[in-house]
Amino acid sequence: MSDVIDGAVAALNEKMAGESFDSTAKFVIEGEGSVVLDENGARAGDDDTDVTLTASPETFESMMSGDLNPTAAFMSGKLSIDGDMGAAMKLGGMLA
Repeated sequence: MSDVIDGAVAALNEKMAGESFDSTAKFVIEGEGSVVLDENGARAGDDDTDVTLTASPETFESMMSGDLNPTAAFMSGKLSIDGDMGAAMKLGGMLA
């Protein structure tokens, strides 16, 4: 597993601490791998999920640091979403 994926798992678990996410989502970080999120938090994986979000490592890092709002990333084409838009919106609200 790459350092980028390890860092993504840690960052997502920190952002989601104390939050309830009742769907499943997958963040695909281009060129690095993917992270799955569910009611148990984040972990490295490539499971089928309700929604898949794809971004470059730089875009993902900017969203995790709070420099880039997930909605703004989507609207500017830096984040692509495939699947359940409601789950994506809920996740975006948790990460903003």
